Amino acid sequence: QVQLVESGGGLVQPGGSLRLSCAASGRTFSSYSMGWFRQAPGKEREFVARFSWSTGRTDYSDSVKGRFTISRDNAPNAVYLQMNSLKPEDTAVYYCRAIGMGGDDYWGQGTQVTVSS
Repeated sequence: QVQLVESGGGLVQPGGSLRLSCAASGRTFSSYSMGWFRQAPGKEREFVARFSWSTGRTDYSDSVKGRFTISRDNAPNAVYLQMNSLKPEDTAVYYCRAIGMGGDDYWGQGTQVTVSS
């Protein structure tokens, strides 16, 4: 059974930092693109960042470029999102997503990030 489990969310002041983690299990994700999405109250879920295992390429939304960094550890089943210079508009539930080359698509349960003074 494939599982994606996010952690690391919480409450932080504007300008602060948080590091989100996504632990993937149930299969080998070497041929999967892994990414982060977020959904703020009353808004649609939006793309934040993406990492391709096969190409090593990373992509970011314009709203987080230069502030957020997606990365992985040496074991290819975990992805991280380092978030710096956080703003109140970054407040959302953050979701981890894994997409296989065959089109299989998995989501985590989400972790809440709240940026407020």
